[in-house]
Amino acid sequence: MSFYRHHVFCCTNVRPDAEPRVCCGKSGSDQVREYLKTRAKDEGLKDVRINTSGCLNRCELGPVVVIYPDDVWYRCASQEDAEEILQSHLIRGEVVTRLRLPSGKS
Repeated sequence: MSFYRHHVFCCTNVRPDAEPRVCCGKSGSDQVREYLKTRAKDEGLKDVRINTSGCLNRCELGPVVVIYPDDVWYRCASQEDAEEILQSHLIRGEVVTRLRLPSGKS
């Protein structure tokens, strides 16, 4: 059994201003991560770890959050999205279909 039931990675990669591709770090990912951390603590989810990550290479679909060991990738663009992921996936174990990213490389 692993130490954490869920390990959540929030891409916070920031590309240089001259880079034409979008990036999660400039799309509000820090706020999403802080919200998830605060709410997970509020809910007493000691077996859920919320971390930053480098680029997850799904930039145009971001901000991107991936939950392991489930290997479920989400677009999480707001506190409302984050709350839905927290309540549905992290608490009840239900995938949030409307936010789930398609499988495969982008």
